[in-house]
Amino acid sequence: MRPLTWLGVALAASFGLNSILWTPAWTNDPSAHAAEVRGQIYFTRPPALVGAITTHNAVFFRHPSYYFTLEVPTDAGEPLGQVVIQQQDGGTAARRVRYRLDATQAFLGTQGNRGDALALSETRFDRDNQTVTVRFDPPVPPGNTVTIRLRPERNPRLGGVYLFGVTAYPAGETPYGQFLGYGRFNIYERDYLPFPFF
Repeated sequence: MRPLTWLGVALAASFGLNSILWTPAWTNDPSAHAAEVRGQIYFTRPPALVGAITTHNAVFFRHPSYYFTLEVPTDAGEPLGQVVIQQQDGGTAARRVRYRLDATQAFLGTQGNRGDALALSETRFDRDNQTVTVRFDPPVPPGNTVTIRLRPERNPRLGGVYLFGVTAYPAGETPYGQFLGYGRFNIYERDYLPFPFF
C-alpha cells in the first residue's frame, strides 16, 4: 500500500480517522490513487487556478468574456468533473453579473493558446448565491490545462474589484469540492480606463 499523501494525512486528522480507503484512480495513470472518506471522493492533489482574465473591463460593457484557467495535475488522482464559479459581493443589482449560459465554452489550453473544445453536459446558474456550475462530459483527465469561458450579458454597472471564487470537483456521484482561490477582475468607470477599449 502506498504511503498517505499530505492530503490523506490532513483528511484523516480532520475527520478523526485512523485510516483512509484508497481506491484506484484515473486509468491512464495507474500509480495515482484517489482518496475516499465517508463516501466522498477527493482529489489526492487538487487542480490549481492559474489565471483569470476578462476581455473588456469597462463598466456595463455588453457581452464580455470571462476566462478561468485551471491546471489538473498528473497526480490529481481523479479526473475533473465540474467547476463552480461564484461571484463575491454580488448582492446588489449594480454589482451583479448575469450570464448567457448558452454561450459558455470550455477547452483545453489557455485563452491565448486554445486546444480542443470540451463537451459540457450541464451549465447552470443559481441566482440566489451567484454561482455558475460547469459540468464536463466526459470528465477531464489529469495532466491537462482547462479554460472555461463565461459570457456575461454585460459587465457590472459599478467600477471596482470583483472576485470570483473557483471550486473544483472530481468526477463521481459524491465528489468533495476543493476551493482553488479567487479570480480577480478590475472593472473601471469609463472615465478611468487605463487604456482605451473599442
